[in-house]
Amino acid sequence: MHLVFDILQGVGLAAAVGIRPFLPALAAGALAAGGVEISFNGTDLSFLQSAPFLLAMAACAIVLALAERRLGGERFERGTLRLGLGAAALALGALLFAGSLARGHYAIWPGIIGGVLCAAVAILATVPLVARVRGRLDRDAAGTLTVYAEGVALLLAVMSVVAPPVGLVGFCWLIWLLVAGRKREGQKYAGLRILR
Repeated sequence: MHLVFDILQGVGLAAAVGIRPFLPALAAGALAAGGVEISFNGTDLSFLQSAPFLLAMAACAIVLALAERRLGGERFERGTLRLGLGAAALALGALLFAGSLARGHYAIWPGIIGGVLCAAVAILATVPLVARVRGRLDRDAAGTLTVYAEGVALLLAVMSVVAPPVGLVGFCWLIWLLVAGRKREGQKYAGLRILR
């Protein structure tokens, strides 16, 4: 049963950092440092709850917020920063899922693979969704969109640590968003072909 909870926790954490990488990683590390339902102590990934890691995640979250504010959401989504953010999310997803397994003294390599996959699903589900929603909002409302995304990611991370089955629920919701988004895009392109 412990292994199942560790897997569900890893799924939720990896999905959360796929939505927005730094605040969920900061929350997971802080909860681990406080010994709240997770701990990376005694594992090869104990740095995930160290003060330097937590400070780095806080600094990255601040820099990300400033960069998005300065560039604007649309320019940020199309720039190379978006690629860097995706790479960071994949790496953090792999580390957090692996850390969740390592704390139970299980092999970490499945967590690395699973973490990358879960974070990738979250990225593929949320990036197009945010872009579509941003296109429908005025400039002021679009600026708050990242705050909502950060809030959802943070909530998913915390709830995945405290109640691991929530991680699976959150991941299934992201899969649904991904499938629904792809279906909507397919319908849009089919409609464009008919107009020709």
